[in-house]
Order: sequence, then structure tokens, then C-alpha cells
Amino acid sequence: MNINDLRKDIDGIDLSILELLNKRAELALEIGKLKQKTSKSFFAPERERQVLNKLTTANRGPLPNAALRAVYREIISASRSLEKPLTVAYWGPPATNTHMASIRKFGSSCTFVSMDTIPDVFSEVERERADYGVVPIENSTEGVINHTLDTFLTTNMRICSEVYLPITHFLLSQAGSLGEVKRVYSIPTAAAQCRNWLRENLPDVEIMDVSTTAKGAQLCVEDASSAAIATSLAAEVYSLGVLAEHIEDNPQNRTRFLIIGYNEPGPSGKDKTSVMFSVSHKSGSLFRALSAFEKYDINLTMIESRPTKLTPWEYVFFVDCQGHVKDPLVQKALAALGEFALFVTVLGSYPEAE
Repeated sequence: MNINDLRKDIDGIDLSILELLNKRAELALEIGKLKQKTSKSFFAPERERQVLNKLTTANRGPLPNAALRAVYREIISASRSLEKPLTVAYWGPPATNTHMASIRKFGSSCTFVSMDTIPDVFSEVERERADYGVVPIENSTEGVINHTLDTFLTTNMRICSEVYLPITHFLLSQAGSLGEVKRVYSIPTAAAQCRNWLRENLPDVEIMDVSTTAKGAQLCVEDASSAAIATSLAAEVYSLGVLAEHIEDNPQNRTRFLIIGYNEPGPSGKDKTSVMFSVSHKSGSLFRALSAFEKYDINLTMIESRPTKLTPWEYVFFVDCQGHVKDPLVQKALAALGEFALFVTVLGSYPEAE
């Protein structure tokens, strides 16, 4: 067969795929009508996980699973938009990592709304101007994002899902070469993650702090002698050139993002539960509280503390554990935790991200 014969076969397959996609969309529309009658959530991360797991398990290639997930992320996004168009609020201007995480989780068939602060994201969902919000919670090299944890102290938001995003940094500018760069705009964490590269390649350039990576890119549009450490998406959004790619010191760096809303996903088979609690200010109180998880063999994946901001030296603890709140052992562990804690709040059970 020559190339024209192969392309003719591909054209025929494309038409078959198109027909099947529209059949799938028709079924999604019917599901949407049933969800409206039963008030079920239009975003079902546990169902999406099951669909992707089934497909990747059945996949025999040559299409890699990562590409298959990306294709189906958009198919699911388009199908969901037929059921109900979603509005998703995220922290920061367009082209931040949080914006990219939002697209990675929800696909492109959504309305994305940028917010100035993390509490603004929570507020937008609370006031029902957005269906869901996306906020960062922790970075693998820089640690937890305190603003997000603190906001959970004053909200009734639930954690519906999570997503991990590999953090890759690009040096963006209108300059033609590194030698023309006089200053670099960056958020402190991004600059810290590129410290070695900056020392080797721009040792005498001034580092200017900005609130977000996208803000740095915006400033570069107005200043041709500056550069910004930002995302590849920022280069497209703000029409900037890429002076250097992947300048991060640690290629394994990634950030975990939470999806907040009001629905409560059912068990998916591999879940995570987030809990907030406080204990009395007495010797051994925290040890006894955490022993509840050890007693029922529940693995903890994160533990952080934050001041209550009401009484000096009193803290609230945030814990992530593996398992769903409907799992019998998780229920027993939380009941045992309640015996030692002043209060226990389950922030959400949701599918554990890949």
C-alpha cells in the first residue's frame, strides 16, 4: 500500500469514529436528562476514573496510555458540556499552573474564570457563580500552600477531586537572546525551583518578585529587556518568545491541586479522604489521635498543622489518608479519631490522582 491508500483508510476510520462519538454524545444527553430529574452531579470524577482505567487496561497500543487519557479527557469534557456547561474558577491570571491544572482536569469544554486570590476561588463557588474551583494544595519541593489550608477553616466547601501537574518552567521574553535580559520576573517559589539554572545562565540579572507567573509574563509584554519564568501556555497567551525551555532544577517537581465544590463522589476503588481536626493542648493528645489510623491500618499521605488564629499555640491538623469515607475501616478510624479530638471534619473523599 502507498501513502494515499493508507490515508484513505484513515479517512474511513475517522468517519467511523465521528459516527461513534455522536452516538456517545446522544447517550450523554440522555444521562444529563436523568441527572436533572434526580439532582445528581454532572461532574462525576469516580465514574471518569473508572472509564479511563477500563480503557487503559484494555489498550494494546501502539497508542500510549498517556495519549489515550488525553484524548478521552476531551471526549468526556465535550460530553459533560452537553449534559451541563460547567464554569470553573481558578487562582491567578490566565496561563498559570492552576489554569493548566484546571484544563487538565476538566478538559477544554468548560468556561474558565480567573480569580485574584485563593479565598476568591472558594467564594466564587460558595456564591454559585462557579460550579467548581481549582486551587493548589502542595508542591513536591516547596511544600504545602498555607493559604489553601487556612481557607478550609472558614468554608463549607468539599474536596471533590485532585490532580497532579508536572511543573515545568520556561524563560519567556521579547528579547532575542539571554544577553539582552536585564531583569527576570518570577514568583519566589518558581525562582527557587530554577536557582541553579539562573546562577549558571543569568548570574547578574535582578530577580523581581511578582504575585503569579502569568503576572510576570504580562509585565514582559511591556518591557522588552525583561524575562519571566512562566508556563508554556503563557508564551501562547501573551505572545512571548521562549528563550529557554525546562529550566527547573528538579525535573520531578510537581504540584497537587484540589477541585472544590459541593458534590460527594462515591468510591472509585482507589480513593483518598481529607480530614481536618483539632486536639486538646495536652501531652500526648496528637499521638493518641493519630493512633486511630494506625489501629485500622489506614495509610496517611499528608499531615500538616495550621494555627487556629483564635487562641495562641492552638492548632488545627489536616490529614490525607488512603481510602473512602464509606470504607468500613476508614469509618472505624474516623470514629476512633473522634474519641480523642475536639472536632473532626471530613473535607471530602475522592478518587486518588495518578
